Amino acid sequence: MSEYLPAILATLAVCAVFVLLIALGWRHRLKRQGHVPAPVAVPAELSEPHVSVEGQYVSTTTAGDWLDRIAVHSLGFKANATLTVHPEGALFARDGAPDVFVPVADLTSVRRESGMAGKFVERDGLVVAEWTLGTLAVDTGFRPRFGDDGDATVAALDMIIAAHAAETRGPQTNHVAEKKDTK
Repeated sequence: MSEYLPAILATLAVCAVFVLLIALGWRHRLKRQGHVPAPVAVPAELSEPHVSVEGQYVSTTTAGDWLDRIAVHSLGFKANATLTVHPEGALFARDGAPDVFVPVADLTSVRRESGMAGKFVERDGLVVAEWTLGTLAVDTGFRPRFGDDGDATVAALDMIIAAHAAETRGPQTNHVAEKKDTK
C-alpha cells in the first residue's frame, strides 16, 4: 500500500488544485457580473396560469451567448422546476433555489433550442425565453419533463407576449385612403 501512497497524494493534490481553480473562476464571474440587477420579486397574486409544466430550469445566460452563464442571484444554477405561464409573466418555481419571475413586459421572444450552458438534448428539446434583466438581454432555458409540453409552453409564452404587445400599442385603426379615379 505504501508504494501507492505518493501517487494517491499527487492525484488528490491535482484534484484539489482543479477544485480551487473552478471556485476562483466562479468567484471572478460573480465579481464581473456584479452590475446585473436581481430579477423582480414574484408578485403576491398571480392570475390562473395558462400552462404549468414540470421540468428542469437549465440556466440563464447572456442573450445569444449560450455559454455565458449569469452567475449572480443564483441564475446560473440548474434545478428541477415548475414553469407556469401567467398573463402577468413566466414563473420558474425552482427546487432548492430562489424562484425566478419574468414579467411579461420584459419578455421579448421564445424559441426552441437543443442546448445551452452545459445541457444538450434532442433537437428543440429546450424552451428558451429571451428577456431583459435591467438593461441586459438574457436567455433562460427550461427543459420540459415531457416532450409534448414544450409546444404548449412556447404557445403560451408567445400568446402572452403578443397580448402584451397589442395592449401596449393600444387600439389600432386601419385608415385606408380611397383611391381616386383619375381617368
